[in-house]
Amino acid sequence: MAERLDEVPAVALIGPRQVGKTTLALEMGEALPSIYLDLESDADRAKLTEPELYLSDHADKLVILDEVHRLPGLFQTLRGLIDAGRRSGRKSGRFLLLGSASIDLLRQSGESLAGRISYLEMHPLDALEVGADRLDHLWVRGGFPDSFLASSDRASQRWRQDFIRTYLERDIPLLGPRIAAETLRRFWTMLAHRQSGLLNAAGTRPQPWGRCQDGCGLSPFSWSISS
Repeated sequence: MAERLDEVPAVALIGPRQVGKTTLALEMGEALPSIYLDLESDADRAKLTEPELYLSDHADKLVILDEVHRLPGLFQTLRGLIDAGRRSGRKSGRFLLLGSASIDLLRQSGESLAGRISYLEMHPLDALEVGADRLDHLWVRGGFPDSFLASSDRASQRWRQDFIRTYLERDIPLLGPRIAAETLRRFWTMLAHRQSGLLNAAGTRPQPWGRCQDGCGLSPFSWSISS
């Protein structure tokens, strides 16, 4: 990420919630002059009532904007500030943007900041990171840091249950689909029980996937889109 910040004005660090984006960004911010704004915070959003004025006052710092998708109109302002900075000689390391890899975020940033932004995707822990001696641990708990490092398997399970509930009830609706959380939960559960199976979407009632469609109450059209 440090290399990207040395090369381009803006870097977008994208990935799922709780994967460690904010922790990594704050560590980066400790190494150089920076300010951090959490756009889920009312107080921090209020600072950007006049974003161009506020951000211009911090043009000499790396500005870290967390949950940047909360202010989609901000991208046009960032574009103007980046272009002004280029003309004055500051061509890199202006903004670090954190957010989920949602279609809207990628579209908005791509349209407004094309040629000015680089994307880094952050994933949960994988087998290469945890080592061979902890593969069973990773298999049971998954790669999200808080789940993987929980004090017990029971605590890890509670964390994952809470995460799934938040994801189904809050995050997925933000991406656009308007499907009941309980329907999505049943769908996820059915898919988990049928992992490693072959999906044959051809034909009118593919089996065993037709049973997933029935169990979730999905129409053939929505099932086709989901597939």
